[in-house]
Amino acid sequence: MQKLTKKILLVLTVLFSWHSLSAQLIKNVIIVDGTGAQSYKGAVRISENKIVAIGDLTENKGEQVIDGKGKVLAPGFIDSHSHHFSSLMEHPEGIPNASQGVTSIIIGQDGESYLMDTLMAMMQSKPVAINVGTYTGHSTLREMTMGENDVLRKATPLEIEHMKSMLATDLKKGSLGLSSGLEYEQAFYSSNQEVIDLAKVAAEYHTRYMSHIRSEDITIDDAMEEIIEIGRVTKMPVQVSHIKIGIKDKWNTANSFLIKLQKARAEGINITADVYPYNFWNSTLRVLFAKRDYENLASAQFAVDQVFDATASVLVQFAPVPVYKGKTIAAIAQERKETPAVTLIELIKLASKFKTANPNFKGTVEAIAAKGMSDQDVSAFISWSYSNICSDGNTGGHPRGYGSFPRVLGKYARDEQLMPLETAIFKMTGLTAEHLGIQDRGLIAVGNYADLVLLDPATVNDNSTIQNSKALSTGIEMVWVNGQLIFQEQKATGKLPGVLIKK
Repeated sequence: MQKLTKKILLVLTVLFSWHSLSAQLIKNVIIVDGTGAQSYKGAVRISENKIVAIGDLTENKGEQVIDGKGKVLAPGFIDSHSHHFSSLMEHPEGIPNASQGVTSIIIGQDGESYLMDTLMAMMQSKPVAINVGTYTGHSTLREMTMGENDVLRKATPLEIEHMKSMLATDLKKGSLGLSSGLEYEQAFYSSNQEVIDLAKVAAEYHTRYMSHIRSEDITIDDAMEEIIEIGRVTKMPVQVSHIKIGIKDKWNTANSFLIKLQKARAEGINITADVYPYNFWNSTLRVLFAKRDYENLASAQFAVDQVFDATASVLVQFAPVPVYKGKTIAAIAQERKETPAVTLIELIKLASKFKTANPNFKGTVEAIAAKGMSDQDVSAFISWSYSNICSDGNTGGHPRGYGSFPRVLGKYARDEQLMPLETAIFKMTGLTAEHLGIQDRGLIAVGNYADLVLLDPATVNDNSTIQNSKALSTGIEMVWVNGQLIFQEQKATGKLPGVLIKK
């Protein structure tokens, strides 16, 4: 009996020691818990991949202790609109994300996605440092149903039924909802009814709808009404992707749009938005043509006059003529001895010819970082109570891919005092999780997954620019994903604990 007791004690000792070694205590920190509540001093204990204790904690024997030195400990940031996945597959340490404090990215945006089976296989075959969740893309469903070269039209009733079936299958497997990119050609020609029919399927599975709306410029009022109507009809949460006003005649009228959204919310429509903290966007040249008439000089001139600033808009990628990369449209026009409107048409022609001549080309043929918003509108949208922060970024071209979250913390919260630090972090964590329907991340709470970021609010800054879009931000000290430290001292640790987030 005595020998048996000793054996039991030995086993318990080993088990306790193993548990302690797997535990971490992050002490001497200012906790900003992601709810928007006032920060407080304390410590957080992690065991395995979960948060197990918060408050005035003492060290346990054998556990790893990290001294936060009075810095801020926040939930890991959740990027609700990301295009980082392809680079994450190539560089699984996820430096563009981790260096911003981002621990989870949500992909499948603008209507383009991997289906869940494909994404699950990719994640299983290649571990990554950060978490990934996805929406199912409307444009992807159209291309798979109608054919990639036959989407410039309305879908037939039979095709819509096929898309609905595919969507339902994907939602059953954990997709967070339906996304659309109605301003892009692949979906631009879809009817409002087609989108509503698909959104109803997403509603049946208690998921969500997120949309790059049909216009962010010339018909922005109609586009806003369309997404409000989808929320009204389906009675599910709907979100405006990267909300902006992209037409000069409507600049500085963000408050009128917010009044419209608030009115919809008062009606019971759960409409929200995400926003990135820059006054310029990154997309294709073709988006500048609201009527998709790419050789119409009047439309090109309208784009120059109303949709973007040719003197401050830079080609960040142009495969047909690589030397154009990094130059403004105005500068290229001057080189070519053309007006900016004519140059716009000619650049689109060159890109189209390049695609035809190089069908196997992999990568971005052309992209522009276009100045097309006012700072006043950007600040108003960031400040809205129902907007969360996103990047809409990837790993090249636009600095938002490396700088969005530190930019909000540094420029907008600290320097311009647009909002308290606690509110800014809430818009990157708890509010984002709520908008996405994610239950167990986004808050420092017992039982939640240990996605955490230690940051210095006095020094946090974005450093990326159009000229140096991959410059790392400063002030992000340490980042944990599912309890494992993935980023410290501006470097990846090599740990790859990211998981696929499913509904």
